[in-house]
Amino acid sequence: MAGRQLNVLSTLDQAKTQWYHFMAIVIAGMGFFTDAYDLFCISLVTKLLGRIYYTDTSRPDPGALPPNVSAAVNGVALCGTLAGQLFFGWLGDKLGRKSVYGFTLVLMVVCSVASGLSFGATPKGVVATLCFFRFWLGFGIGGDYPLSATIMSEYANKKTRGAFIAAVFAMQGFGILFGAIVALVVSAGFRSAYPAPPYSQDRAASLVPQADYVWRIILMFGTLPAALTYYWRMKMPETARYTALVARNAKQAAADMSRVLHTEIEESVERVDKTVLGGEEWGLFSSQFVRRHGLHLLATTSTWFLLDIAFYSQNLFQKDIFSKVGWIPAARTMNAVEELFRIARAQALIALCGTIPGYWFTVAFIDVVGRFWIQIMGFAMMTAFMLGLAVPYHHWTTPGHHTGFVVMYGFTFFFANFGPNSTTFIVPAEIYPARLRSTCHGISAAAGKAGAIIGAFGFLYAAQDPHKPEAGYPRGIGIRNALFVLAGTNFLGTVMTLLVPESKGKSLEVVSQEVADDEEAA
Repeated sequence: MAGRQLNVLSTLDQAKTQWYHFMAIVIAGMGFFTDAYDLFCISLVTKLLGRIYYTDTSRPDPGALPPNVSAAVNGVALCGTLAGQLFFGWLGDKLGRKSVYGFTLVLMVVCSVASGLSFGATPKGVVATLCFFRFWLGFGIGGDYPLSATIMSEYANKKTRGAFIAAVFAMQGFGILFGAIVALVVSAGFRSAYPAPPYSQDRAASLVPQADYVWRIILMFGTLPAALTYYWRMKMPETARYTALVARNAKQAAADMSRVLHTEIEESVERVDKTVLGGEEWGLFSSQFVRRHGLHLLATTSTWFLLDIAFYSQNLFQKDIFSKVGWIPAARTMNAVEELFRIARAQALIALCGTIPGYWFTVAFIDVVGRFWIQIMGFAMMTAFMLGLAVPYHHWTTPGHHTGFVVMYGFTFFFANFGPNSTTFIVPAEIYPARLRSTCHGISAAAGKAGAIIGAFGFLYAAQDPHKPEAGYPRGIGIRNALFVLAGTNFLGTVMTLLVPESKGKSLEVVSQEVADDEEAA
């Protein structure tokens, strides 16, 4: 066990909430705002893409993306995100958090613009271009997870650290809402400028040529918030914990934090030599890591994996669920842009009433209730509400009960975000040693994205009606049984949460076992 904590780190732990804390939240949070916009805006436009590129006017229903194309378009960014989390998580521990922080943002901006462009006008050319650039967009987004979480945890004081990290992650909710609002505004503008009849009245005229601009504008709009924060990301100093504990330059860490905190912090060479700088050098694949943090890594990877199966199934395919329970009318009764407008309106309502409040409840209570209890409660309530949707599913699909279904569905989002969707992001940024913190957070996040990929690809097929699947799809187990499966994954998440340690109110060095206890760290 390492010795006493450095002055600069104890000063950070005890620092009062200041302007630089809020600046760090905004700078890191705008990255997550963009992440959520880019990841989830694709769910808004997939039906429009199907109409534009796969409509056959000889058929009674408008076109839809073929199963393999739909799976690729929805899931390719998640594959990129998984790879980016592993790569940039490792790189953040090797080169420093700040060194690679700006690169991820540039990659997101470039690929977000490029994903709205296409080579050629054929379905194959458009989809291939879209998938290529969304993979690399996801790669950049993946880097934002471990780097933003680690930077915020290492900047924060121990009293309000959970709220600060949760506030960064809560910007996801605004990103999801902003995506829906952009889609509403763009579709409303095009609907007004280029009116068209429903597909059932005039199949060819229901799709105006200008609709091809709609999805491109929506996808490219996500570049703005990311680009606006690039300058401030580059101005942030490297975190003191990386500089002192990994780069082994406690003098530089003290100088950096003196400027940030507007106070004088000194480190003597003699003190530096006797502290954490001389700590153990065991690595990720050592028996020492397995003994100290093996169960922790199992806990953070498994809970994030199980959560994202349910969370991304809900988010990416809520438009399909709303269509099947009758909250969004049948596609043939609307034109292409009108359908997008209604999908965006439904997503905005869910985000406003369930998603965003859940995130900010976590911000308010994370340092009061603690990470462990919020995660247990969130998984348990998600299980309960999923069962509440699945058991009387036929009741919810009958006319007059659709609103009740949407309310129950909204509560699953609320408790996902006032629960494991936030805490699985926070805990890995706190419980691992500084030299492995970004790597372990990246591994945990990548496990989550593996669950998201299962959710994105699996739910698409599993939710198909066992008697009358959509064209091109094999028979599935139906939405009701798919909801039972998601309830089961949430219950397993509740069980695995029992392995998650509580980090509320503790110094990062104490939680990660780099110093013995709070008295020794004082």
